[in-house]
Amino acid sequence: MNDKSNTPGGDENLEMENDFLKMKLMLELGAQFGSIGESNENFSPEIENQFLRNIMEFEKQFAEHKLIKIFDKIGRPLKFKPVHEIPVADIDKAWGELNEYLNMNRIELAVCSPNISKRELYRFTVEELFEYEIDDMDMPGMVTCFTYDRFYPDHIYENTRMATEECINYILQKQPMEWTDDFRKEDLQLNQHSSLSIEEFKILVNMFKQAYDDLEIKKIIESECVVAEKESWVSGTYEVLALFGGDSCTMSGNWKVIFEKDDLDYWNIINVQLEGIRI
Repeated sequence: MNDKSNTPGGDENLEMENDFLKMKLMLELGAQFGSIGESNENFSPEIENQFLRNIMEFEKQFAEHKLIKIFDKIGRPLKFKPVHEIPVADIDKAWGELNEYLNMNRIELAVCSPNISKRELYRFTVEELFEYEIDDMDMPGMVTCFTYDRFYPDHIYENTRMATEECINYILQKQPMEWTDDFRKEDLQLNQHSSLSIEEFKILVNMFKQAYDDLEIKKIIESECVVAEKESWVSGTYEVLALFGGDSCTMSGNWKVIFEKDDLDYWNIINVQLEGIRI
């Protein structure tokens, strides 16, 4: 087979083909590229050609919208026993072999909660994930990823993590508060301040931070997490060393973060109470 890049004018021919592929993608799919005819200094014509062909093949397979079960996608393996047939002592090995087989077939199953056992991951895979349908697409290097928690959320773990790491820790550290994806955007409460927008909430927090040269978190401990149908709350204690000028002081007390579930079943922070802090 002739390699275009090794023939006279090979690069020029590839660049012309690349321009044609770009034009085709722009007309058919609305893709956007730089000026047609300008060479890309970051990629060789060969790499750019493969990239453009991969895009076209992806769009072709996606448009066909063929569905296939995971079990069929990975070759219908029959060597994985039902979970109830696997002794306790063998479950680690069984899950390791199953997970390795999935990875070999470019399927990845991740889990966030540390409370999910390997036996449950094995059960979920052979009983549920094998039956799950995905788009039947086969592209070089393409991996299909799943997260167990999307199917079976561990609300106690996740809400506790959000309350401690993405709320209380975020408020008590010196870095300005900017990221607020876990908060409701309106009608928030922070200590005695109520009916706050998210922007007003951030202003109050950042004014507190600016009063000190530095804030050193000594501990943030969660003591309770309650999850009801539409409301959840996490509570605990904290201790932070505040530095200002040549002086310092220790602030400590109880904290509570209250969540509300929205119409899309996402938990949003709506109320934060921090004792011992003037905000």
